[in-house]
Amino acid sequence: MTTTAAPAVPSPAGVLPAAERRALRRAVALLDLDRVRLLWAVLAGSAGLGSAVALSATAAWLIARASQMPPILELGVASVAVRTFGISRALMRYLERLASHEVALRGMASLRQHVYQALADGPVDAVAGLRRGDLLARTGADVDAVGDVVVRALLPAAVAAVVGVGTVALVGWLHPGIGALLAVCLLVAGLAGPWLTMRAARLSERAQLLARADLSATAQTMVDGAAELTVSGRLGRLLSHLGRTEATLARAKDAAARPAALAAGVDNLAMGVAVLGALVLGIPATTAGTLAPVELAVVVLTPLAAFEGTALLGPAAIQLVRSGGSALRIMELLDAAAPAPAGETSTGSRDVNSVTRGHVGHETSTDAPERARTSLPFPDRESARTAPDVPGAGTTPDATGAARHPHLSARNLAVGWPGGPVVAAGLDLDLDLAAGRAVAVVGPSGIGKTTLLLTLAGLLPPRGGAATLDGAPLWGTDRRVVSEQVVLTAEDAHVFATTVLENLRVARGSVTEAEAADLLARAGLGDWLAGLPQGLDTMLGTDATTLSGGERRRLLLARALASPAPLLLLDEPGEHLDPATADRLVTDLLRAGRHGGSGPARGVVLVTHRLAALDAADEVIVLGRPEEVDDGVARGPARAPATVLARGPHRELLATMPAYRWAAEQEVRR
Repeated sequence: MTTTAAPAVPSPAGVLPAAERRALRRAVALLDLDRVRLLWAVLAGSAGLGSAVALSATAAWLIARASQMPPILELGVASVAVRTFGISRALMRYLERLASHEVALRGMASLRQHVYQALADGPVDAVAGLRRGDLLARTGADVDAVGDVVVRALLPAAVAAVVGVGTVALVGWLHPGIGALLAVCLLVAGLAGPWLTMRAARLSERAQLLARADLSATAQTMVDGAAELTVSGRLGRLLSHLGRTEATLARAKDAAARPAALAAGVDNLAMGVAVLGALVLGIPATTAGTLAPVELAVVVLTPLAAFEGTALLGPAAIQLVRSGGSALRIMELLDAAAPAPAGETSTGSRDVNSVTRGHVGHETSTDAPERARTSLPFPDRESARTAPDVPGAGTTPDATGAARHPHLSARNLAVGWPGGPVVAAGLDLDLDLAAGRAVAVVGPSGIGKTTLLLTLAGLLPPRGGAATLDGAPLWGTDRRVVSEQVVLTAEDAHVFATTVLENLRVARGSVTEAEAADLLARAGLGDWLAGLPQGLDTMLGTDATTLSGGERRRLLLARALASPAPLLLLDEPGEHLDPATADRLVTDLLRAGRHGGSGPARGVVLVTHRLAALDAADEVIVLGRPEEVDDGVARGPARAPATVLARGPHRELLATMPAYRWAAEQEVRR
């Protein structure tokens, strides 16, 4: 007797595009599956389904043998076996669920960690072109879909294969012809059905995937900008678009149900053929005396349970299609975040296999420099816990342990987002920043001040000129090195759904309660802290939904001040504050660049719209477009890149630049 090959989900070759097949293999590798637990899940699942087959075979034997009225003792073992298989079926399936879901959930956590690490260690342009909701879908639902391939595709295929081989062996032992017929029917149900399902489901599942991403992105946009959308009258249009997207998703789900029904029909047809074939072949054998009547009942009824395994392969095929599309989106994101080969620019092509050849987000070639990577002020929580206290800020030890003052420098800088226009070019921005020096950057909204800060932080590549830290290019230095010396507080930095104290410890894990209270007071939140019901242990809502705009901004500032990094890049710290409070805060921050100010000496680059407090800065840099004249009337192209219109101490600019003096006077009059 020859047993058949194991029925399983067919190879996706010819059904899934090659790109999705490669992406799925790479994504599954990043799940870091526990092979021991996975094997246990397969064994438990096989034991559960095998118990169902054994229960069917034993019950068939018991019924047929009982009809012959044998001594009751001959039926005792079979009666006990029926109860045993009935109980073990449920027990083994429960154990299989525990093992498989543990493997899948651990895998999802591992993949999500790889994705987060890659994004934290990767360049900003990896996600610059994605809507926030789309990024959320890729790191959420898409990761879950890849993890589901273990429970809903790989495991059912393995269990169906094991039980299918065992069932064919049992039936073939009783009657080789019926065993061969059962093998063919199992192959048809286990291969042809899922293959048809995958072909029919691929387009509908792809439509579902895109609709879900669009749904998530649109909903996130509505949540984040509800007030602005309402004022501008665009909320109704977005709601209509959301309704159309939901309708598209519903149609795609309906379309995906049809191939599932087709696969179920193929499975039932194959099962019917197996049963009828067993009767056609078994009855003559029983008549001829080569097959016992009791055995005839076994070979006819056993296939009814054997096809329980193949019935799961249709949904498994749909899950394989869904996971393939999700894996492709995830790997596109990881490839975009992977370090570029030596000499490649931020807009160059990337090695699509670089993620899985080594740790995600790290260059596998030892002679290729790593690109700058984005992260929190510290690469991980442990390094935050062991970071030096703030009193040591302003200096960092070199290889010999001696104190070293980091130096940030920019020469003839041009800035802009990768793939976008240059927003500030030809800058005579010869900036030198070290502990003890404070520089303010002013200019109208949209002129490129925030983009300049991101470039100085090493988060964007220079579009021209050079930005260096201790002589090494910022865009090319390990982000872990940069983040120990430079900290940026952007307008949209995240506030976490945890306590006030833990939000400050994001920057430095050793922040004590006394230090936290002092930092908050310095940021102008002393009275706010005193009014909190649980003080520093008060929980903040997701993304600071329990804070006002000004409170949120000052909390982020306190976090920046908690960092031991000696160089601070601050984006509009006085935004959302009343003028007097904003001026006091800006003055304090600029004085932090000098010994004698509040806290340790820092190097500070501060972007602001207000001019009143800039007397505390060592230098003020005024950005504007070259076609602008003192009266603010544009004389040239509206999209001309910005440049440095003037620079110098605050009082000198008041005396020599009429537009600067006029803007400062308007602040006083308000």
